[in-house]
Amino acid sequence: MQFGISPNDMEDYSKGNLLEIEKLAKNEKVVAIGEIGLDYYWNKENKEEQKELFIRQIEIANRLNKPIVIHTRDAAIDTIEILKSHQVNKKGIFHCCPLNQELVKEGLKLGFYISFSGNITFKNAKSFEVVNLVPLDKILIETDSPYLSPEPLRGTRNNPANVKLVADKIAEIKKISIEEVAKATYENASKIFNI
Repeated sequence: MQFGISPNDMEDYSKGNLLEIEKLAKNEKVVAIGEIGLDYYWNKENKEEQKELFIRQIEIANRLNKPIVIHTRDAAIDTIEILKSHQVNKKGIFHCCPLNQELVKEGLKLGFYISFSGNITFKNAKSFEVVNLVPLDKILIETDSPYLSPEPLRGTRNNPANVKLVADKIAEIKKISIEEVAKATYENASKIFNI
């Protein structure tokens, strides 16, 4: 379980919400603060407010010694600048990571895990270059359900069972077995979430 205010839920943001999140996140079942970050695709008018909220939630994660789960869309430069200027003690995950080589390179330099979803299976995706940037000890997989159903299910409602198709694509790109992908991603998730 994780708690956080997404940049797409800014209308619900108040300092009281942050106090409540910090209170709830003290529970040992809460493994991360997230999904937090920046989204300039859907929200172009409130960039400064998004940055402030992102920083405040990083501070909560640091106080509670929990990793963060980062959402970033059309905001790679600001996301990296914030992460460079605001130390994240337990690091975290770039959730549903955009296929942006510079974002991935910088995220890895900062010690973050990179999580891929169905978008790496899309025909026009530049997944080969980006997936190969991520070493097995820093890679995770997800569905981002109900969104981003992988090929050949694109356009349908996504569900957790489809994560196998993401793992298949990573195995194909890295020229390894799906068992190796499953083992690495299981170990990485256990490590980052301390479970």
